[in-house]
Amino acid sequence: MITIIDYKTGNLGSIQNILKRIGEDSVITSDKSEIARATKLILPGVGTFDTGMRNLNELDLVEILNKKVILEKIPVLGICLGMQLLSKGSEEGLLPGLGWIDAETVRFRFEHGTEYKTPHMGWNFIKQHKAGGLFNNMYPDARFYFVHSYFFRANDPEDILTSTTYEVEFTSAVERGNILGVQFHPEKSHKFGMKLLKNFVDSY
Repeated sequence: MITIIDYKTGNLGSIQNILKRIGEDSVITSDKSEIARATKLILPGVGTFDTGMRNLNELDLVEILNKKVILEKIPVLGICLGMQLLSKGSEEGLLPGLGWIDAETVRFRFEHGTEYKTPHMGWNFIKQHKAGGLFNNMYPDARFYFVHSYFFRANDPEDILTSTTYEVEFTSAVERGNILGVQFHPEKSHKFGMKLLKNFVDSY
């Protein structure tokens, strides 16, 4: 069962609706017994880093997530804030992240007077750095919808699946074994997002 983690951040129903459109059943839950039965996890999220980690801690979900992801090695996909929570921590807050990937989450910083503003919002392209199941048979014009002011900075280049340029080049998708993350919103990215979620279901 595909399990969408409900830790009180974001519109989880839109992700579930996309999964329905590609013929996949899923459950939205914060119940640890449900999560224990998961065969794939999706960790979505919008909002601030500390709010996300505080909610995970208050719901007592970190231990079961570590068990599923680190010990059982089931596939997990972090989306937007969910990807950032895979890192060790963020300039946005004080709480430690899940630390599943050697990375930090940092803020966009632009020169005074630049045309680039935060948040980075709207459609943008990706550049693939290594073969990865998330982007198998992806459309040649693939582009995705972003909304974020902070980005994931991976310390190991081998973890970088794709990058995107918004004045600076930043990691837009990451993969380390069973742990995957995307900075963009597949559920807002139309056919491109549907294809990516289908690849997540079929390739991991």
